[in-house]
Amino acid sequence: MGDLVANLAQWVVDALYSFGYVGVGVLTALGYLHLLPPTQLVLPLAGFLVGQGRFSFIPVLVASTVGGGIASLVMYLPGLWFGEENLRRIVEWFGRLVFVEKSDLDKAGKMFERHGGKAVLIGHLVPGVTALISVLAGLKRMPIRGRFLFYTFLGTALWNGAVIGLGWVLGAEWTLVKEYAPIVEYAVLAAVVGGISWFVWRRWRARG
Repeated sequence: MGDLVANLAQWVVDALYSFGYVGVGVLTALGYLHLLPPTQLVLPLAGFLVGQGRFSFIPVLVASTVGGGIASLVMYLPGLWFGEENLRRIVEWFGRLVFVEKSDLDKAGKMFERHGGKAVLIGHLVPGVTALISVLAGLKRMPIRGRFLFYTFLGTALWNGAVIGLGWVLGAEWTLVKEYAPIVEYAVLAAVVGGISWFVWRRWRARG
């Protein structure tokens, strides 16, 4: 297993060296679609290359955000075209091929019921839910223009930036990103909740 990860990591590095920021965007899109290579590998390695001076942080963030955003738009379509029962059958039949289970769909569904449109933002900060939250947005007929695009690209930028930054800081120890990922997740979620609370408070004071 270790050799497989090492070989895949080397392939990702070679691809990033060969295709630059375009490679960052394409590989991130594939990861967001639950295809190989996973974003948990691509983004830390991109951050590592930022630390090595091969890339710059902002272009990597932009490329990965565009790639992740496009992938989320693609995942919106099955929810728009198929009903909930058909989606469950598809996940049951083919979900294991892309590391998705029905429990992931249920988790995304509960998140959407609890938070409404904001679930798209929150879902992009929770690994394993990112693609499915876009499917649920399509199923709920959430308008693409406006909230879906805004929450999708905001959530993608926040999460990608955090993981890329962590890979940059860890450098050659980028494999430790998996251990720090839960901390990053809670930190980003806390920042988002704090930002929303501050915005609501400012609006409330302005009206008062």
